[in-house]
Amino acid sequence: MKIGIYGQFYHKNSGIYIQQLLENLDKNGVEVVIEKNFLELINLHDDIDKSYSHFSTFEELDTSYDLFFSIGGDGTILRTITYVRDLGIPIAGINTGRLGFLATIQKEEIQDSIDLILNKKFYTSSRSLVTIETIPKNKEFGVLNFAMNEIAVSRRNTTSMITVHTSLNNEFLNSYWADGLIVSTPTGSTGYSLSCGGPVIMPEAESMVLTPIAPHNLNARPLVIPDDQEIKLQVSGREDTYLVSLDSRVHTLPNETTVIIKKAPFKINMVVLQDDSFLKTLRKKMLWGEDKRN
Repeated sequence: MKIGIYGQFYHKNSGIYIQQLLENLDKNGVEVVIEKNFLELINLHDDIDKSYSHFSTFEELDTSYDLFFSIGGDGTILRTITYVRDLGIPIAGINTGRLGFLATIQKEEIQDSIDLILNKKFYTSSRSLVTIETIPKNKEFGVLNFAMNEIAVSRRNTTSMITVHTSLNNEFLNSYWADGLIVSTPTGSTGYSLSCGGPVIMPEAESMVLTPIAPHNLNARPLVIPDDQEIKLQVSGREDTYLVSLDSRVHTLPNETTVIIKKAPFKINMVVLQDDSFLKTLRKKMLWGEDKRN
């Protein structure tokens, strides 16, 4: 078995859990390859007896990997997908951060979770992504033109709102006068979109949601649409430029740029342990309470 590991930060008190993960994988004869910068962080904080192979870019990965561990929070998983991309490698998120809608394996449960994973007692949840194109073409996005949570257009750090002229399959929908507009996947519905009043959508739903950010026109409400729709956005405002974010990656575009958003041609596979589920995670994170049925 071959497993990749990625992390962004070395959280306080997380060293013991990283050591525990590496020791368990080594004990089970797993081939481990660690992202170069994260491996340097581990070596900086811990004495590791074993020498590990590393990777630096997407081009160094292939389908020989059986699994990827993402160590951190949900934000780390969003970074992990920029390495995995369309390779189909399942991603298991170990939560050493704060949020855990995606990183559902708690650090205190690493031992039991690894045993379940190595014994194939898990399933994968396929998550759809969204991609961006621009007219005229903008080279800033390059091959990282996709997001698993959302693509959002927003105003720059000024007090002036922007107007986002929005069309679906070339039919005009609305002009949102707001701080911005979020185009969210079902996965992203529990993130930025939710904080702006958007609905929670089940991961397997074939849909997207348009959620305005602090709209001035009070009748503007989040809208759930089929994910086969092509969304076209044109922004106007007092500033000459506006911001576009793909998950946590932010770019600046001139106002004359048209943004086209649609469903990506590939999906990301998230590891879900045998006794876990999206609804169970939702009950915990949304504080709805546990199942009280007898």
